[in-house]
Amino acid sequence: MITVISCVVILFLFIWFLLKWRNVKKFWSERGVPHYTPHPILGSLTFLQRQNPVRFFFIRYVVYNEVSFQAVWMRQVYNEFKSPYVGMWAFWRPGLVINCPELARKVLVKDHEVFKNRFLSSGKTDPIGGLNLFTVNDPTWSFLRRRLTVLFTAARLRSLNSLLSAKSNDLVKRIREDMANEDPLNLRVLCSDFTTDVIGEAAFGLTSESVRTGDSLMRQITKEFVKFNLHRGLCWSSIFFFPEMVDVFRFSLFPKDSVEVLRHIFRTIIDQRGGYEKEVKECRDLLDALLKIKQEAEEDNEEISEDLLLAQAAIFLLGGFDTSGVTLTWTLYELAWNPLCQTETNPPSQLYIPDDDDDDDEDERKDEGEGEGEGEGEGEVEGEVEVEGEGEGEGEGQNGRREKWLRRGEGDGQGEGQGEGEGDGQGEGQGEGHGEGQGEGQGEGQDEGHGEGEGKRFGYQTVRCGLASVILNYEIRALPNMPKPNECHIEKHGLFLGPDKKLSVEFRPRY
Repeated sequence: MITVISCVVILFLFIWFLLKWRNVKKFWSERGVPHYTPHPILGSLTFLQRQNPVRFFFIRYVVYNEVSFQAVWMRQVYNEFKSPYVGMWAFWRPGLVINCPELARKVLVKDHEVFKNRFLSSGKTDPIGGLNLFTVNDPTWSFLRRRLTVLFTAARLRSLNSLLSAKSNDLVKRIREDMANEDPLNLRVLCSDFTTDVIGEAAFGLTSESVRTGDSLMRQITKEFVKFNLHRGLCWSSIFFFPEMVDVFRFSLFPKDSVEVLRHIFRTIIDQRGGYEKEVKECRDLLDALLKIKQEAEEDNEEISEDLLLAQAAIFLLGGFDTSGVTLTWTLYELAWNPLCQTETNPPSQLYIPDDDDDDDEDERKDEGEGEGEGEGEGEVEGEVEVEGEGEGEGEGQNGRREKWLRRGEGDGQGEGQGEGEGDGQGEGQGEGHGEGQGEGQGEGQDEGHGEGEGKRFGYQTVRCGLASVILNYEIRALPNMPKPNECHIEKHGLFLGPDKKLSVEFRPRY
């Protein structure tokens, strides 16, 4: 009898599965939307644990939800479907991939009030992963962003010039000291050491000497942040595609051991500054801004937890060091294969170096758009990057691709640089996926991005200063055993668009 009942139950479950699957499978075909044939269990997510999914905008059929991964899968979708949008399934949940920048801009900016909150979530069991600007929803997101924007004004960025100059000098010395070694430098490790030092001191006021010694307390944390294994892959997959499972399995966005170390650093520095009770009159760094947020909330009889503050510090560290480090890595490697850009057509005397007047106009444009409508998301995927200079140069690299650089010329307008080398390992530049940048008119608010504009400006300044110092002191040449830029590949199990193997170049002193 029990056997018969069990067989009947299994039969009904099988029939239910088939009927449900048939409806799920026909969802996009009934609406005339191009799509991949879904997997019966994973839907369109068969690439999980095999490929590194890229930044895209994930829209459920009723509520907009954004996912931001970095990687290769979206490029395949874009190349195979010449359509403004493509249907997909996150397991059995229908989603829409937007391939058209104009359509994405409408969703993210003009209609952002409709498509406001994100789909991804790290759950209540992971407050550090669930309360940061990347994952939190309104009204907390708007509350935090308004108060963190003060860190990235033109005046604040100018005040970092001395720090950037010192760390850039350390970078030059590190290269000189390691030139005698038989084993060439790993570009990504070198650049990550540099950006870790900058973000550590600029955001936390914590002295870090990673670029000198190759190790520091902050560098140990950032190394753990970018280590990926099967467990980390399951954590990120659940957070982005199946948030309901995060609390069930107690997944976390960041490694828990690293979070505890960061929490200890956070508490120690706050105690050294007089604790939460000492009034913050001027925000010198990220921790000052977080302290001020807590104090202002207490004045309004609102409670801000330590986890909420620590979450912002953790996401700022993760996003700040690796994005800039990877961008600088690809840029140096591209230049090694394009020596013409370094010497004949762009001698060091013409190289642009940030000065005290940098970012003034950018800040004015940003302030005009501020408050007029803050979009969410990550901006335009095409990756046009605006930087400020004194003229514009243009030429052809060795590989036949168009190059742009900044030089001191007769014009005194703004230079606009567009690079394409960080993309899919095909040598396509350091700008892709960073968003369009400056906001477009009063109705479009800040930077077309969900928290992207502020940190982006800080990242650009870090990369420009480090790059200028290296080029002024060294000629960069490709090593004979290294792959060409268009032969490089993106790591499959990483968060950002980093190379999948060690990339090295030859540094030749100019003087």
